[in-house]
Amino acid sequence: MRITVFGAHGSTGRLLTAAALDQGHEVVAVTRRPEEYPLAHPALTVAGADVHHPAAVAGAITGADAVLSTLGVPSTRDPITVYSEGTRTIADAMAAADVKRLVVVSSSATYPHHHADGGFLLNRVLQPLVTRTIGRTTYADMRAMEDLVRDSALAWTVMRPSGLFDLPAPTAYRLDEDEAPGVFTARSDLAASMLEMLRDDRYVGRHVAVTTTEVRPSMLRMMLNEAFG
Repeated sequence: MRITVFGAHGSTGRLLTAAALDQGHEVVAVTRRPEEYPLAHPALTVAGADVHHPAAVAGAITGADAVLSTLGVPSTRDPITVYSEGTRTIADAMAAADVKRLVVVSSSATYPHHHADGGFLLNRVLQPLVTRTIGRTTYADMRAMEDLVRDSALAWTVMRPSGLFDLPAPTAYRLDEDEAPGVFTARSDLAASMLEMLRDDRYVGRHVAVTTTEVRPSMLRMMLNEAFG
C-alpha cells in the first residue's frame, strides 16, 4: 500500500512512518523541513510541503492508497487553525485525486469526559485546567477538524488518544468507540493503531479511542508535559 503521512516529522509521525515501512508499505512522509528528516529507506519518499499550500499537498497525495495525518502544534492560548485548515486542504486534495481512506489524530480531550481510570486528579483538576486554559484553542480547532472530516465524503476514521507518552515498542493497546476509560496512550500504540485502521473497515466513519493499559506513567508529569511541552 502507498501511504501519505502528514505531520511525519513529529514524534508520532516518525514512529508511524517507521512502522509503515517495517510492514512493507511505500510511504510518502510530508514535512516542511525535508532536509532535516531523520529517516531513510528505499520505500520512503520525503516530500517538502506545507498543509496550507494546496498544490504541494496535492502532489504528495497523488497515487496514494491512504492518507494518515498526525498534524500537531504546541498548545498555546493564541488561535490555532492548523488542524482544521490543514485537514481541509488534505481532504480537498484527496477528493480531487479520488483517494478515499483518511485517518486523522484528534484527542480524547476534544470532548472532555469522565475517565473511569482517571480518578479525582485527572477528572476534576487536570483535565478541566488544561481544556479551559492552555489547551482551549487546540481542542476548539480539533473539534472543527472533526466536524470537517465527518461532513466529507471520505472513508474517515478519527483517532482519539489520551495523554501521550513514549514507549520503545507497541503494546496490546485497547480500542473503544468515541470514549475510553483509560487515560494514557503510548505514541507507539497510536502509530500502530492508525495502521490497524487500514486493515479493518469496522472503524470507517467512527471515532476511535486508543488506550495503553500495560504501562502507567506519572499522571501529573504526563499532563504537564502534554500541556506545556
